Amino acid sequence: MHRRNFVRLVGAGAGVLADPLAVGDALAQRSPSPDRTRRKALMKVGTQHGSSNEILRVLAGFGVNHICSRLPSRAFDDQWSVDGLSRLKERVESFGIALDMVPLPLSSAYITKAENPNIMLAKSPERDREIDSICQMIGNTARAGIPALKYNMSILGVVRTESTKGRGGARYSTFEFSQARQDPPLTEAGPVNADAYWERITYFLERVVPVAEEYKVRVACHPHDPGMPHDKGFRGVNTVLGNVEGLKRFIEIKASPYHGLNFCQGTVSEMLKKPGEEIFDVIRYFGSRRKIFNVHFRNIRGGFLNFQETFIDDGDVDMLKAMRVYQEIGYDGMMMPDHVPQIEGDQNGLQAFAFTFGYIKALIAAISV
Repeated sequence: MHRRNFVRLVGAGAGVLADPLAVGDALAQRSPSPDRTRRKALMKVGTQHGSSNEILRVLAGFGVNHICSRLPSRAFDDQWSVDGLSRLKERVESFGIALDMVPLPLSSAYITKAENPNIMLAKSPERDREIDSICQMIGNTARAGIPALKYNMSILGVVRTESTKGRGGARYSTFEFSQARQDPPLTEAGPVNADAYWERITYFLERVVPVAEEYKVRVACHPHDPGMPHDKGFRGVNTVLGNVEGLKRFIEIKASPYHGLNFCQGTVSEMLKKPGEEIFDVIRYFGSRRKIFNVHFRNIRGGFLNFQETFIDDGDVDMLKAMRVYQEIGYDGMMMPDHVPQIEGDQNGLQAFAFTFGYIKALIAAISV
């Protein structure tokens, strides 16, 4: 996000943030819950926009009081020192905002743009040096008093086809497998079947999760986005974290309360044939096991191998019902906007993000009455 643009353009769209209590009352009346003994709502609206002073000032005004910061640095340097992370935390907190999470330099980028590519390429001894740096980052994060980190185990990056028109002419990010070009047929990683991918994931977890457990820092992995055909994958890569069974296997590789998921509800919905029916039990499965460390709260239309990323209120998933399920399982972390549609004139989707913040706040208000 461009910092000045965030402040200027979100300000232009701030009018969409209606009184969340009023909107929440309306939502509650539209979709009442028969269970009047349900748990108190503990989740918070959060985001991962960035951590500049300009952005923090806007977020504080919106009542977005929990964030994941921007990436401190691509490499293990002063920004990842205890002093560097402590300064970041203190500056965020000076705006009345809690720094709940920091991203590791293991992003969702395509493998040639990855910060630490050798971990997923299984190239030794380089991957051992990269993992050692990750472990030092975990230790320093703990010493700075930051409770969680998020990361990806990606080779393909986020794969999409041409965007399509949605509500009001907005452009919806879209994936249609039949239109996806597999050119060249292999990535720079070469063929990576399921066994090879699981070996690389396991190699990483066996070295990193004990460190996270030692320092009591939760590490949250994002699923592969999107899910691909289970038998042949995409461009020679079998995306093993692109289906629910794979995610179930993932959380069991190293049993620890500090090993879990950056639960992208949109990405998980993309794995399902009928997300409007199936997503709720998936939330219950991982949530009841305390494996949901943060939530990317977005909606889609469609399902496995053919979907659009919609406005939060324009997809196939009942987001109020989903919020009630998070309440049911006692989830108490961040509910974060993610991948908003492109509105003409809305640079970087900033007004769309403002709309989404307000909608999430209204949903939380609705289940809190």
